[in-house]
Amino acid sequence: MLQTAFSSYSWLLNASNQKDGFFPGAFSFLIAILAISLWHVWTIRKSRKPTAPLPPGPRGLPIVGYLPFLGTDNLHLVFTDLAGVYGPIYKLWLGNKLCVVISSPSLAKEVVRDHDITFSERDPPIAAKICTFGCNDIVFDSYSSPDWRKKRKVLVREMLNNTSIKACYGLRREQVIKTIKDVYKNAGKPIDFGELAFLASINSVMSMLWGGKQGGDQKGAQIWSEFRDLITELMVILGKPNISDIFPVLARFDMQGLEREMKKISHLFDQLFDSMIEARVNVANKMEKDDGKTDQKDFLQLLLELKEKNDSATSITMNQLKALLMDIVVGGTDTTSTMMEWTMAELMQHPEVMEKVRKEIADVVGPNSSVDEVHLPNLRYLDAVVKETFRLHPPMPLLVPRCPGQSTTVGGYSVPKGTRVFLNIWSIQRDPQVWDNSTEFQPERFLNDPDKFDYLGNDCRYMPFGSGRRMCAGVSLGERMLYSTLASLLHAFDWKLPQGAEQDLTGRFGIIMKKMKPIVVIPTPRSSNIEHYIK
Repeated sequence: MLQTAFSSYSWLLNASNQKDGFFPGAFSFLIAILAISLWHVWTIRKSRKPTAPLPPGPRGLPIVGYLPFLGTDNLHLVFTDLAGVYGPIYKLWLGNKLCVVISSPSLAKEVVRDHDITFSERDPPIAAKICTFGCNDIVFDSYSSPDWRKKRKVLVREMLNNTSIKACYGLRREQVIKTIKDVYKNAGKPIDFGELAFLASINSVMSMLWGGKQGGDQKGAQIWSEFRDLITELMVILGKPNISDIFPVLARFDMQGLEREMKKISHLFDQLFDSMIEARVNVANKMEKDDGKTDQKDFLQLLLELKEKNDSATSITMNQLKALLMDIVVGGTDTTSTMMEWTMAELMQHPEVMEKVRKEIADVVGPNSSVDEVHLPNLRYLDAVVKETFRLHPPMPLLVPRCPGQSTTVGGYSVPKGTRVFLNIWSIQRDPQVWDNSTEFQPERFLNDPDKFDYLGNDCRYMPFGSGRRMCAGVSLGERMLYSTLASLLHAFDWKLPQGAEQDLTGRFGIIMKKMKPIVVIPTPRSSNIEHYIK
């Protein structure tokens, strides 16, 4: 073969030296052959180069994929069971949609820290597009969009910075006092604690949005209970697998009716926001007319001013404004109130822990004084109780699914571009290889090194709000609201279950996991003088 090739090569050289002159095609032909040969060698080597395989996982049905995914209301439990079979990273095919589930801290770290930018994209479901006014919020908008960075900056740097949060302390305190007064009026009667927590949260958020000028007195305050049901249903729909998402050709049929339901919910929110905006504009106009100036800007006024700007770098559209309102109203109320309810449920289940919390609050605050936010850093045992509640009952058990903007490798397995990636935080935070007595409620585990596990996702064994660029933007505000309200209610009242009532710690899966059954408790004032707790 080599001799033949050499002969051909010699023929080409000889042909180029013929007396008839230089053979112009010979050299070009040689270059072409050389190029083809190099390309062929490169192709062979590339094909032989080992490429990472897809993760293991259930085979599923042809075309349909893993059908049980669509029929469950406890997706986090299904994912956890599958991890026991296929390991901490595995795949699921849903139609032509590839999903990857990760259930270990080390692999989660690769996603949220090592490859954070790559995995900062979203693959928003149809329901999310509807309720966020076309993904105009910061939760579901694309990370690569310049609008996402602008909106994140508005929310974090302008509205939820430490200065703004501190400036709104008086408004939050006012709503805590109102909540204590309401409970005093109903002392001795059974109270739905989840509803109580929601009303306290929504009134605080609305007060900060309106600067206290409307607060709980605004139109619609009488239907907050219905509003709570609306948010709960929204979260359930967002967490429910939708056939239209995995079979786009069937989207127009809306076989599960999820899109119709979400459109109804979105329409009601749209009406609420229009009413809020109109009323806030009228308030601002009246104040300017009365004294020619407005007082300190509230959140909504700041958003409205950004909407009026002509600068494309800082201005926002009406849909972006409403989507940010959705993030604030829903994210600031549902997560906070849900975790207050879960914490109370665990305290009812563990009276010895409740007693320790009460003693700590009395020692730090004083028996005849009210809880102030300055007391919160010294309530170390309460902090441990809440963190343990977040560990066992993370508000978003699967977080918001991520999506790689380019193909990458995690744990030695290939994760192609466009894959929907679930981080099973519920499983990670109950992993017996990570946590001693992992299913037991033991707040003391957070006392030895209280700064090791925070809410910022610095340790991938514990990240109830995620980590990296896509972690929850309102953690700081939500933490203050939760701790302050909960500490105040535990300080002012003794709580007990109704006679014969049984505890139920079952969760109702959604993008936010709420209790399946509300916890009903009976408050008893710890002092006959309410002024001790509201001054």
